[in-house]
Amino acid sequence: MLGTRIGEKTCLSLSDYEILHLHQQPIPREEPLQFSSGHYRSLYTCFSLFVILYLPEPGYEDMPIGDELMEWLNIHFIEPSTEEGDELSSLGTPWEDEAFWPYLTRAVLRGLSKASLFFLDTLSRHPSEYLQRLALDLAPLVSSQPRLQQFSAERDFAHALRRWKDKVKALRVDMDAVPEAYRMDDFENWWDRLSDIVAILEGRGPVIQRVCRELGADWKEVCAAWGVFVDTRLRRQDLPDVVAQVLQDIPPDSSLENTIHADLLSDRLSTMLANARMLDPWLSAHMADILEVLGLIEQDVDEESELTLRDQCVLAYAEYLHSDPALWRIVVEYMYSCGQIGKAHGDEVLMRVPLRLLDHRHDSADSETLEDGDITGVLKEVNQTCLEHQREAVRRTVCKIAAQDLIRRKEYGLAIAYYTSAEEWSNLGTIVNRVLQEYVNDGPEALCRYAGDIASSVQSVAQAGAHGVFVYRLMFVVRYAQFHQALMTSDFDGAAAELVIIFEEEIVPKSWWAVLLCDARKILVHDSTLLLPTSGAFLLMRKLEEIFTRSEQGSGGEYLSILGQILHKTGESDILNHLRGIRLILSKYLARCFVNNVGGRQIVGPNFVVG
Repeated sequence: MLGTRIGEKTCLSLSDYEILHLHQQPIPREEPLQFSSGHYRSLYTCFSLFVILYLPEPGYEDMPIGDELMEWLNIHFIEPSTEEGDELSSLGTPWEDEAFWPYLTRAVLRGLSKASLFFLDTLSRHPSEYLQRLALDLAPLVSSQPRLQQFSAERDFAHALRRWKDKVKALRVDMDAVPEAYRMDDFENWWDRLSDIVAILEGRGPVIQRVCRELGADWKEVCAAWGVFVDTRLRRQDLPDVVAQVLQDIPPDSSLENTIHADLLSDRLSTMLANARMLDPWLSAHMADILEVLGLIEQDVDEESELTLRDQCVLAYAEYLHSDPALWRIVVEYMYSCGQIGKAHGDEVLMRVPLRLLDHRHDSADSETLEDGDITGVLKEVNQTCLEHQREAVRRTVCKIAAQDLIRRKEYGLAIAYYTSAEEWSNLGTIVNRVLQEYVNDGPEALCRYAGDIASSVQSVAQAGAHGVFVYRLMFVVRYAQFHQALMTSDFDGAAAELVIIFEEEIVPKSWWAVLLCDARKILVHDSTLLLPTSGAFLLMRKLEEIFTRSEQGSGGEYLSILGQILHKTGESDILNHLRGIRLILSKYLARCFVNNVGGRQIVGPNFVVG
């Protein structure tokens, strides 16, 4: 996962799934959202406020924050409503409507100059000449209020603000000069309403709080207006004092979203993270990750959980994501960023991925939706993830789990690859036995089919450093399959050559000697052609005589068990009788060799003399 750099440290990045939480407008999508749109809106308001307060643009860390807070408020909590403004603007005398003055006051409070100027202009038709003149003087003050972003230096902003304040004071003097008898129209006291608007521009805190209460605004609007009108040089570090004062007069509602806003503005970060985790674990995880990089939360390990505060939040989010097994790639990335405990959790997730896949595959209801290629692809991803995070022990365990299932699915070539990757050499013998058992159960066609899958693995196993005995056993399976393939295609010369090589290179296990000697029958009785050289026939006779000798010494089971399975015979005497038939055929073959090649006395074995 890529990260976002803050200073010299790296934070977690946001996946596409997570960025969805941050969009104010809904994104067209085919599948339904996991949560309501209101939930995602809450996440957006919280995270955007977090960015304003704790991730300011470089160079703006110590600049006044009032304008940014008001912009955040106008984006996420729109007041007054557009519908209300449209309705008022359609009236010929909008001041006669009871919503007129609240709308105009709210527009001025929120810094909505266009709406404010429009309705101030309508007052030019008001019956009171006093109000007409005051509205005409008020309009340029509303439109010309200095904003910090308009200036390159804060000093210039402060100078412009002082001059603007002087003009507001002059307007107040003109208002006070209006006689009491002319401050009313036929509907209400317009002077009091206009006075509240001027008091807002003057930056009178108590009036702003009262007006916000009357308008139904909450504490956030008071705090934003405080930074725009009351204390225009309000810094981030001064916000907690202002918030505490405002909350005494207008306490927040009990919603988690509003509570998180209050925590952020009050700089109660630990409490904020706990509330954010209840709202959505995603929110607390990414906030905590950034805060730790910035050094704004404790980085000490908690004695009980053995995790830092950041790791607790990130690990909780990872566990939450783990409820969807398909998200394991994201889950382990988060977990592996959480110290040793997180890595241990990540190890468990990775080891369960192949088990979950295999269980899913064996579920008859889903058997048609998960292809073998999909499983293999996922296993490769798990293996690569282990390599990236240097989780060698986990990688080997995953490889072993994968290989075991591949054996069950009779994908022996892939199983060898995974066992080789895990350096589980002894288990290669299991695969050899399974392939050879295919021959015992279903004959040479099955052997050739499955041995073909492992032929390409022999060299890689040898290069990986496997013990020689395992390499030889794989080589035996491959050569034995080639022997039978030659027989099935009537390539008797090739079959004879393979048979001799198998015995000469001593790669055939003793338990298979008797089987191969029986398989040689087709070569030994093939027409009148001598397919085996005399030396090859002697070699077979020596192997056959060793079987008889060892059987007489009580070790027959070591040589006769496999042949017994093939012949469906359990008694050694019955199996040896079958081999005596092979001995007779082999003896006749050797006799033919002597007839065609007159020679001297030759010794076949310690107890068998031809000559």
